[in-house]
Amino acid sequence: MSSPSRTIAANATLLIVDDELSVRRRLRQIFEGAGHRAILAPDAPKALSLLHREHCDLIILDVEMPGVDGLALCRLLRAQAATKQLPIVIFSARDDENRKVEAFAAGADDYIVKPSTAREILTRISAHLETAQREWALVGSNLELRFLADLGRGLLRALEPEQVVRHVAGATFESTGASLCAAAVLNANQELPVIACAFDREGSAEDDALIYIERLKAWLASPASSTSVLLDDRDDFFLRDDKHRVEYAAPLRFGGRTKGVIVVGFDSPNDCGETQARLVDAAAQQAALATHVATLYQAARQSSATLAKEVERRTAEAEAQRRFTEAIIDSLPLSLYAIDRDYRIVAWNRNRELGGQGIPRGRALGRNIFDVLTRQRRDVLEREFARAFETGEIERIEQETAGADGERHHWLVSKIPMRASDGHEVSHVITVGEDNTARVEANRAVARAEKLAAVGRLAAGVVHEINNPLATIS
Repeated sequence: MSSPSRTIAANATLLIVDDELSVRRRLRQIFEGAGHRAILAPDAPKALSLLHREHCDLIILDVEMPGVDGLALCRLLRAQAATKQLPIVIFSARDDENRKVEAFAAGADDYIVKPSTAREILTRISAHLETAQREWALVGSNLELRFLADLGRGLLRALEPEQVVRHVAGATFESTGASLCAAAVLNANQELPVIACAFDREGSAEDDALIYIERLKAWLASPASSTSVLLDDRDDFFLRDDKHRVEYAAPLRFGGRTKGVIVVGFDSPNDCGETQARLVDAAAQQAALATHVATLYQAARQSSATLAKEVERRTAEAEAQRRFTEAIIDSLPLSLYAIDRDYRIVAWNRNRELGGQGIPRGRALGRNIFDVLTRQRRDVLEREFARAFETGEIERIEQETAGADGERHHWLVSKIPMRASDGHEVSHVITVGEDNTARVEANRAVARAEKLAAVGRLAAGVVHEINNPLATIS
C-alpha cells in the first residue's frame, strides 16, 4: 500500500531511488539516523515493485537513471491513483532552471541539488512529510464526515434491525475498502441469537454464513466486547475467509450495553490504518443509536398492536354493556327519560316511543326537553326539574291524561336526582312514569263497593229500627 494515510513525520518510510549505490547508502544513513526507515531501489522497475509490496510515505528520486529516468517515473506515479498524492522529491546533480521546471511539470514536490548537507535534506524532507500528514489527516476527516453524513441519512429510514445491519455493513464495506465486512446486532430482547449481514469479496450481501456465529456470540457476551479490538490471530477471527490477515471489530455500545458489532477484514495489516479504524468506530456509534431506535420502534409497534387489541376488546365490552343496560331499561314496564343540567335529553327508553304521544328515540336524544314535551306546561315542568336539581330529593307526582279516543290514563311520575360524578351536585334527573290506571280504577271500584256496602248497612239499620217499634206495638 503506497497511500500515506498513516504517515508519522517522526517515523516515516522513505523510498530512495538512485542508480548510484553510494548515494543510496548515504541517504539511508542520514534518514535512519533521524529515526526514519529507508528502502532502496537502483532503478524504476525495482522502485515500482517495492511500492506494490511496501508502505511508503515519501519518494526521493534521482533524475539521471538508466532505462526509465526519474522524470518518466515521476509522471507514471502521478498517473496512478495509489501514488498520486505521494510526496516526491527530485534529487539531482543538475542545477539548471530548465531541469527544475521539467521536474515540477512532471509532478515533483521539491527539487534538491546534489550534494546537499544532511541538515538541509532532513529539514526539507520533514517539511514534506508534515505537509503530507496534514493533507491526509484532512482527507481522512473529510472522508469520515462524508461517510457519517451518508450513513446517518441512510439510517434515518432503517426502522428494523435487519435494515440497520444491512445498511451499516454495506456502507462500511464501501467506505473502508475492506475485503470483508459484517454487522450483527442482538435481537429486540437483548438476547442471543443475533441478526447479522455480511459482505463478501464480491460485495454481495449474505446472512451469517460468512461469520463464526458461535465465536461472535461468545465475544458479545464477554466483557471484552466493551472496546474495539484489532485481531491478527486467525483463531480469533469472526469472518470465514482464508485470505484476509487482520480484522477490526468495533462494538455497538449504547447505555453501557453492547448491542452488536461491526467487523471488517483486510488482506494486509497496512490497509487497516487509523482512518479505517475511525470510520468503523464512527459507524459503530451511529449503528448503536440506530439499533436502539429500531428496538424502541419494534417495542412501540408491538405495544401499539397490543394496545389496539385491548382498546378493541374494551370498546366491545363497553358497547355490549351499553346495549345490555339499554335492553334492561327498554324492558322495564315504565316510561323513562333522563336530562342533564342543560335540560338536554340523554336517555329515552322504548316505552317513550309507544302510544299516541310517543316520540322516536332518534328525534328526542340531544334535544331540549321543553322542545319535545310540548303538550305539558313548560313553567310547571321547569319548576319540577328545578326542585329536583336543587334539593336532590325524589319528587313524585300523579297525573291524569286523556287519549285521542277519550280513554283516560293515570300516571305516577317520579323525578329521581342522579349524581354521575363523585361530587355532591346533581348532574342529571331521571323521570320515570308508571301507568297505574289499573290500580287507580281498582281503588275506585273498591271505594264504590265500600260506599255501596255502607249504604246497605245504613238501610238495614233503618229497616231494623222501623221494625222494632212495630214489634213493641204488637
